[in-house]
Amino acid sequence: MAEKQITVVFQPIVDTRTSDIVSVETLVRWAHPRYGNVPPDDFIGLAEQIGRIGAVTDYVLDLALERCRKWLDQDIALSVAVNLSARCLAEPDLVDRVRGALRHHGVPGSLLTLELTEGIVVDDSVRNSTVLADLHSLGLRLSMDDFGTGYSSLSQLRQLPIDELKIDKSFVLGMSTSQSESFIARSIVELAHNLGLRVVAEGVEDEVTRDLLAEMGCDKLQGFLVSRPLPDDRLENWLLARTGVRSATPGAPHRRLFVRS
Repeated sequence: MAEKQITVVFQPIVDTRTSDIVSVETLVRWAHPRYGNVPPDDFIGLAEQIGRIGAVTDYVLDLALERCRKWLDQDIALSVAVNLSARCLAEPDLVDRVRGALRHHGVPGSLLTLELTEGIVVDDSVRNSTVLADLHSLGLRLSMDDFGTGYSSLSQLRQLPIDELKIDKSFVLGMSTSQSESFIARSIVELAHNLGLRVVAEGVEDEVTRDLLAEMGCDKLQGFLVSRPLPDDRLENWLLARTGVRSATPGAPHRRLFVRS
C-alpha cells in the first residue's frame, strides 16, 4: 500500500428495469513488481493472517469514497460498494472508522454499501454483537454477498439488518442452459422480495440471462454483459462512451447515470 501497488477497480451495477447505474463495486487488486498481478484470493487471506486486513479495508474504503465524492462534485449520485471480511467485523473500532471515512470525504451513508459474505453474517459472534446494527445506523446499506452458498436460515435473514442479497454467480452463469439454476435464482428473488430485500445478480454475461432475471423481477445486474471491472481512468472513459445523464427525480438532490442502449 505504501508503494501504491495496491489499487482498486470498479464494476458497475445497473437497475434491471431502468438501466440506471445505481452503484459500482470496488474490488482490490495487487500489481506486484516481481510476481505480477496477485489474485485477491491469494493475498486477502494473508492480510487477515498477519493482522493487516483492517488497513487494507480502510485503504479500499478511502479510494471508493474518494471516487464517490468526485461524482458528487459533478452533481451525480452513484453509490460505491466495499467488501468486508469477518476479521474486520471483529475489530472494535470498525464503526468509528467507517463513520470517520464518510465524514472525511463528505459522503452520505446512503451512498455506501458494505458487502458481507453469507458465512460472515450468520456467524454467531456477529449475530450476537451489535456491529451490523451499528453500521446500519450510519445510513449505509448492508448486502449479503454470494447468497446461496452458505447456510443462513429464513429466521436469521429476518432478524438481521440486511438490505439486499447478491445471488452467487455460480447460479447465474448457468441460468441460460439449466432449468435448475434458473429455479434457484427465481426462488432467491422471491424469498428476498418477501422479506423486503432487494436482489443483485452477479455474473450476468449474456442477454438471455439478463432477460430471464428481468422476468423474475431481479432488481439489479452486475457482470461482463454490463462491464468488466475497470480502473478509474477506464471507468471514466466507459461512462463517457456508454452512459447518459438523467435529471434528478423529484425530491432527490443529484442526477443519475444510465446505460444507453
